[in-house]
Amino acid sequence: MDKKKLAEAISKALEDKGKKKFKQSVEIIINMRGIDFSKSENRLNLDIVLPKGKGGKELKSAVFADGSLADEAKKAGADLVIAPDAIPAYAEPSRVTDLADNYFLLAQPNLMGVVAKSLGQYLGKRGKLPKPITGNVADLIKRSKNSIRIVSKGKYLPVAQALIGTEIMGAEELVDNAEAVYDAVKNKVNEGNIKSVYVKLTMSKPIRVF
Repeated sequence: MDKKKLAEAISKALEDKGKKKFKQSVEIIINMRGIDFSKSENRLNLDIVLPKGKGGKELKSAVFADGSLADEAKKAGADLVIAPDAIPAYAEPSRVTDLADNYFLLAQPNLMGVVAKSLGQYLGKRGKLPKPITGNVADLIKRSKNSIRIVSKGKYLPVAQALIGTEIMGAEELVDNAEAVYDAVKNKVNEGNIKSVYVKLTMSKPIRVF
């Protein structure tokens, strides 16, 4: 993807932000072709860390853990630490919806089965099953706040749409984030299968990159 054209498209989108009463998101839209998304191996399920952050759209982090790992997660700044015996209570519709919409989920490896049993039916459909904790939990929590997830949705339409930041960020920062998303998708589907790319603000029309 031509970085100059990407920067021009993002700058043009930012010029159209106007005076809204809320902070608009900036998104990248990647249209694909020649891919059979009915095959599970072709579907998108990507976790991507935005190198320049999310411009105030950071997700909170929820960690399923007990014992010393729960203590480490709390010290590392996890917004919510859920003990094993509390997991079934989160199957209540409003609570599991809150988890899926507002948190990046991490889980102690031996609790993955417990989470799947109680919450998997809903979280799985949303592509929000927790990631198992491997390595340093503090690093994972820090990365999770600036992560986005792209999952094939609906009838596996050949399009990926993702947050790359907000209108308060500079164009250069948004370019770096957009490149990170584009590269992740490209590595999954191959660049020849990418048909077109657009960027847009929440309330603006898409601006074509190529």
